[in-house]
Amino acid sequence: MRVLVVEDHVELAESVARVLRREGMAVDLSHDGPDALERTALIDYDVVVLDRDLPGVHGDEVCGSLVAQARHTRVLMLTASGTIADRVEGLSLGADDYLAKPFAYAELVARIRAVARRAQPALPPILTHGDLRLDPAQRTATRSGMRLALSPKELAVLEYLLAARGRVVPAEELLERVWDEAADPFTTTVKATINRLRSKLGAPPVIETVPRGGYRI
Repeated sequence: MRVLVVEDHVELAESVARVLRREGMAVDLSHDGPDALERTALIDYDVVVLDRDLPGVHGDEVCGSLVAQARHTRVLMLTASGTIADRVEGLSLGADDYLAKPFAYAELVARIRAVARRAQPALPPILTHGDLRLDPAQRTATRSGMRLALSPKELAVLEYLLAARGRVVPAEELLERVWDEAADPFTTTVKATINRLRSKLGAPPVIETVPRGGYRI
């Protein structure tokens, strides 16, 4: 899942990013409205975590721009004000959800996953393929009942491939949806992660390489 966190308090933004990355999300950071508009024009994010009180361009305008683009991107708006009137106003702007500061990180993660599910076809709560099971909420995967020791990025790749339901996923798409902007598009990052994942999944092989196409389960 590709997430943009737009928050002008740098320490809070970086703290949120660390938590979300531990959950296997690819996270980019923005600290003002103009930069957020530039990034969302270039990248089709799954979720934008948007502080309402932004410098440069107000969060309301950023939200309105995202809604006008009619993309699948979902908006979770943050604000220091938790009044009912502010929540109603935020949602009326087109935000998919609204969270008042201060917030618990566990709730933030849950809400991000909830709004992200609205942007894609409904998936079962447990993703399966044969004896392979992945629980996105618990961030765990098992095969033949044995828990797999996967890194957050390996788990994210496996989740994305399982959610594709047999569709061939190009390496470029994996890089865009599972890694953040710091990833070098010319490295063998995706291939190396797939190789480690294959080794941990064991036999019989689950992930197929499609020549000039990508990967699929």
